[in-house]
Amino acid sequence: MPMSEFSTPVTSLPQISKEPVLHSLPPLSLYVHFPWCIRKCPYCDFNSHQLKQQLDEKTYISALLTDLEAELPHIWGRSVETIFLGGGTPSLLSPTAVEQLLSGIRARVNLLPNAEITLEANPGTFERSRFADYASAGINRLSIGVQSFADEQLAALGRIHNHKEALAAIDAALVLVAKVNIDIMYALPGQTQQSAYQDITTAIATGVHHISAYQLTMEPNTPFGHSPPPCLPDDDLSADIEAIVHTKLHQAGFEQYETSAFAHSGHQCRHNINYWQFGDYIGIGAGAHGKISTPAGIKRSTRSRHPNDYLQAMQQRPDQAINRHVVAFSDLPFEFMMNILRLTNGVPTNWFSERTGLPFSNIEPMLRQAINKGLLDANPHYLRPTSLGKRFLNDLLAIFLSS
Repeated sequence: MPMSEFSTPVTSLPQISKEPVLHSLPPLSLYVHFPWCIRKCPYCDFNSHQLKQQLDEKTYISALLTDLEAELPHIWGRSVETIFLGGGTPSLLSPTAVEQLLSGIRARVNLLPNAEITLEANPGTFERSRFADYASAGINRLSIGVQSFADEQLAALGRIHNHKEALAAIDAALVLVAKVNIDIMYALPGQTQQSAYQDITTAIATGVHHISAYQLTMEPNTPFGHSPPPCLPDDDLSADIEAIVHTKLHQAGFEQYETSAFAHSGHQCRHNINYWQFGDYIGIGAGAHGKISTPAGIKRSTRSRHPNDYLQAMQQRPDQAINRHVVAFSDLPFEFMMNILRLTNGVPTNWFSERTGLPFSNIEPMLRQAINKGLLDANPHYLRPTSLGKRFLNDLLAIFLSS
């Protein structure tokens, strides 16, 4: 699109009136949610629940496969390119249960031979033999929730592992699977620039090729949200700590390919990239949600959040246990941009029409606004944020909200 089309200042945004028409379908992924943890972390707002009794793996695996079967009519003929077992703490599942789950998935969907299959793991549930058996079952990527290598920080975060357990889990994972990610949090209670530097230096020294670095945030409806821990870094110190973390990662050859994701070449998370590129995904498990493109529009699905409600629904009326709705076409620009603008390099401009079904003309006025404010790159071939747009992402996204 010639950028001359974007040169006129915009005073009002037009109403989107044309219904979406999809001529092709994006890649398809599968997300599997495991809703239990040994202990709920005080900062976590994910759908996770403390495991208070013996886990009935057989019943939950059966419910997951029933859930997947209910999705099959919506994805006939399509291949699944990635699987992500998230939570909660999926590494509470025995290797036998993971093998049964993956076997059941393979029997029901066309899983590509080179599919990326990720399992989230907590170092506090680490056993070397267990990790080896996960790999034998088909797991080829492990995402380990380290958060910090400082024991005092781990205690403040309510984590159940220590730094020695974290290092042991990482060492074993690097031998057993092709790809390993570790999660690191920063701007932690009592954290200084020096301790943050030590944390990220230790993370890099482990030899992993993917690090997800997040700033600790006080999410509503969490214990930290209600009662923030003492000695939190202020905004200025948090910004300084973030700069230290990002700079150290860049110096070590990690590319920031998404807001919080850093990787060496060839080690980016294919599953998450599909989310951010507005691809499709099936979501099964308690509280899971999905996004499926159809010729009639983009449909989202949700499930009951509480494990007991989910299990009961899947056992009784699985066809009615999943809520589905078509995304209003007036909401599609925002939903598309909310994902793709997290990517450092954005996506090709023509993907907007390919993945929403809407004509590009529907967002041209919004693009002009974003470019005029210096929030969006003026390159006509890519939709991607500028450095300013990354810093003020919420302001950039607000431009694409339906009016």
